[in-house]
Amino acid sequence: MIISSASDFREAARRRIPRFLFDYADGGAYAEATLKRNVSDLADIALRQRVLRDVATIDLKTTLFGREMALPVALGPVGISGMYARRGEIQAAKAAAAAGIPTCLSTVSICSIEEVARVADPFWFQLYVIRDRAFMRDLLARAKEAGAEALVFTVDMPVPGARYRDAHSGMSGPNAPMRRILQAMGRPRWSWDVGLFGRPHMLGNLLPVLGKNSGLNDYMGWLGTNFDPTIRWSDLDWIRDLWDGPLIIKGILDPEDAREAARIGADGIVVSNHGGRQLDGVLSSARALPGIADAVGDDLTVLVDGGVRSGLDVVRMLALGAKGVLLGRAWVYALAAEGEAGVAKLLDLIRKEMIVAMTLTGVNRIDAIDRSILVDRSTV
Repeated sequence: MIISSASDFREAARRRIPRFLFDYADGGAYAEATLKRNVSDLADIALRQRVLRDVATIDLKTTLFGREMALPVALGPVGISGMYARRGEIQAAKAAAAAGIPTCLSTVSICSIEEVARVADPFWFQLYVIRDRAFMRDLLARAKEAGAEALVFTVDMPVPGARYRDAHSGMSGPNAPMRRILQAMGRPRWSWDVGLFGRPHMLGNLLPVLGKNSGLNDYMGWLGTNFDPTIRWSDLDWIRDLWDGPLIIKGILDPEDAREAARIGADGIVVSNHGGRQLDGVLSSARALPGIADAVGDDLTVLVDGGVRSGLDVVRMLALGAKGVLLGRAWVYALAAEGEAGVAKLLDLIRKEMIVAMTLTGVNRIDAIDRSILVDRSTV
């Protein structure tokens, strides 16, 4: 099929990979209302078209946490993304490095910190709140040793969300392993590329503590029993003490929580509802972002994820107050469809779409994108 957008990558991924993997990436919590609003609310943001503004030269570079980036974009952390193509996190990291943007590796990745750090540049690491504090300290030490430049600490997953699609698809629920095998048999290309040659299918960062029990069959159960709902803001002091690099708190939807992140010494936040995968019915990222940016945008670096499917969406998020955007589903669809080449193609599409959007809104630098390029709905 002809691929010219992220939605094309989504359809190509659906055709290529087993249903349990597609639905795991594509689905959300409960009735998936927030998942859908992440996309629709962002698409509803109207840009103010301006003409004859001398935008012959467009500069997409920005600086995040002291490092210049070719685009104000990063590959956000996505669990088990190494199952979407052979050693998928490595393929995605190579494409990101070639494009001059960071890769943020999930705690629950297939490929390990050490594997991905060898090819990612810049390399960020994402950490969950886990009951075993000694294990968290070990992961932080490994990430630091591997050269991670920033730590993304996810705080909106004290318990896994209620994701109905996972039970229906075979990611979890009755007879899940057998259902996954049957689905894989119906996707021979994926079975050959990933199922056979993509081994080991282990959670690379959990091998030291789970050993042979760190495979996909144990993934959902591990999530449910190892996340820690008792953690409080005051408990984050020990992370700040252990990590001397940029600390980014991911999962902020409320301005007061953003202020708390600033008070504990975070360097940045990610405005995020976990892609609509945790609590359904909360604000979309696009709706939450402006108030949070107004509250703390002068105190720390505000990033955002959720619903971003194009370079146009990136520009919208920057106009709403973000300094950078984390991609999630978009890059996973591209990885599943075409591996490293797919992620590279997606990032090139985003670059070209940003140039068009900036040209037609009359701005030629990333730091010139603000709410002045948005239509004031109260006047129309």
